[in-house]
Amino acid sequence: MGETDVTTDATGPWLIVGLGNPGPEYAMNRHNVGFMVADLLAGRIGGKFKRADKAQAQVIEGRIGPPGPANRRVILAKPMSYMNLSGGPVTALRDFYKVPTGNIVAVHDELDIDYGVLRLKLGGGDNGHNGLKSMTKAMGADYHRVRFGIGRPPGRMQVADFVLKDFASAERKELDYFVDRAADAVEALVIEGLERAQGTYNS
Repeated sequence: MGETDVTTDATGPWLIVGLGNPGPEYAMNRHNVGFMVADLLAGRIGGKFKRADKAQAQVIEGRIGPPGPANRRVILAKPMSYMNLSGGPVTALRDFYKVPTGNIVAVHDELDIDYGVLRLKLGGGDNGHNGLKSMTKAMGADYHRVRFGIGRPPGRMQVADFVLKDFASAERKELDYFVDRAADAVEALVIEGLERAQGTYNS
């Protein structure tokens, strides 16, 4: 896979990856919250996802941030490989767009955080998340994560069943707000840097 470039390059392109599973049957699953955030960011950029010739993914190229030095070029992506194979498409996009690994942001669901709570970090383990596991195997762990809390399954429900179920009706009442806040956190991370974004969003 080559050596991992862990340098964050403020002037270089950023690759923002929403993790999920393709197909309408998965669209509202807890495991697909990364896709939900990516779709919202796409609306903000003002583009539509298109199939990437260079990877098994849908992508949008655009810019975020105010005019001037804080403006950032971004590639917004949704892997179409299914969650547990996300590393292949992400690595292909990284190589094609020449994005340093430190400029990659994975947006994903997180079991060990309460519903709607965000945590931003650089590097670390995968905590059993198959999308992160695949990405880390493909290119190392030194990419950013925007972790969207979904909480733990109730009772004896298996984790696999829990993440592949739609958000509960009570959760859906606040879902749009939390997805919007997660999109804000992604933008803050890319424009302002990890430390400032953590100060605002690591509630």
